[in-house]
Amino acid sequence: MRRKAATLLIPGPRVGRSRGQSAFADFDWVLLLLVLTIAGLGLANLYSATYSTAHSAKFSQQVVWMSLGTLSYFAFSMIDYRNLHRWTWVAHVLVVLAILAVRFFFEAVKGSQRWIMLGPIRVQPTELAKLAVILTLARLLHDWDEYTIDRRTVIFSIGALVLPVLLVAWQPDLGSASLLGLIILSVSLMLVQTIWPIIVAMLTGLAAMPLLWERMHAYQQGRVLAFLDPGADPTGAAWQTSQSVKAIGSGQISGKGFMEATQNHFNFLPEHWTDFPFSVWAEEWGFLGSVGMLMAFLFLVLWIVNVGIRAQGKFGQAICLGVAAMIFFHTVVNILMVTGWAPVVGVPLPLISYGGSSVLTIMTGLGLVSSVSKRRREI
Repeated sequence: MRRKAATLLIPGPRVGRSRGQSAFADFDWVLLLLVLTIAGLGLANLYSATYSTAHSAKFSQQVVWMSLGTLSYFAFSMIDYRNLHRWTWVAHVLVVLAILAVRFFFEAVKGSQRWIMLGPIRVQPTELAKLAVILTLARLLHDWDEYTIDRRTVIFSIGALVLPVLLVAWQPDLGSASLLGLIILSVSLMLVQTIWPIIVAMLTGLAAMPLLWERMHAYQQGRVLAFLDPGADPTGAAWQTSQSVKAIGSGQISGKGFMEATQNHFNFLPEHWTDFPFSVWAEEWGFLGSVGMLMAFLFLVLWIVNVGIRAQGKFGQAICLGVAAMIFFHTVVNILMVTGWAPVVGVPLPLISYGGSSVLTIMTGLGLVSSVSKRRREI
């Protein structure tokens, strides 16, 4: 039997900073450069997408969110991520309560209940749930590795992880619910010792698909049907995907140039600042620019995974792998969605799509990765 650790998250002595040593010692400058590069591309793309439209104020709003996100990035880089171990369940419960509050106390927007309205500010708890689930999963994997855990505790822990997924699907926000499930499965597959609980969870999810279909709104069912048969409703549910594919194709090899996207500026492309920013980018910068942006995301994900591999203990490893999975699946699902290979489910492109909750969640997660990287030499 494994011996239960007394109080320390990671057993063994820890190496602290010597007097006079900079707070930026061992700071991950490569990670910061990648984050700022992608964020800069996102701001430039948003400006081009909105500068001549009624939504031009979104650019200045996004600058504010990016600034707050950058502050969050540095704040969480400086703290010791291991101190968050004791607060993970508190964060988890608060997020679950926030999702329930959205369901019962706030009005639906565009057919679903996803936002908490605080005056002019809208907060989307489902975005925060992704980070809370990553931290909770990190704690569970660490505790299962360090402690002797009975079956009842395992069942309770799995139920606690699945609960926010079910609540988000209930809103209904099946895109975010699917992403939460993919994050949990990805991290678990890489770090757990047995895959049988994961197989059971996957089979349960598949068995619940008919029930989820019945819970979906008519417009959501229409998007799925339009994906399966785009020609059935070309000017209705399939319109968004059709115009997105046309915008991407019209960019050809090198694109039309900055602020020259005709599909965007003639309003053929709907929701081009949230769901379809990649279509604007592809039309303006073409195939070469699109590959460049995707390579930036790929390098970012691989760098985060590398930080996780070098992390001390499963808590840091799971945080990094969870953030990497969050960015990877957001990017993949959004690209598949805008290119017609997946239904339109409203999944934002990290740091490119407009949205404060998404920016703060992604930047905070990346700040935690920076914290793990900064302390990788400590034992």
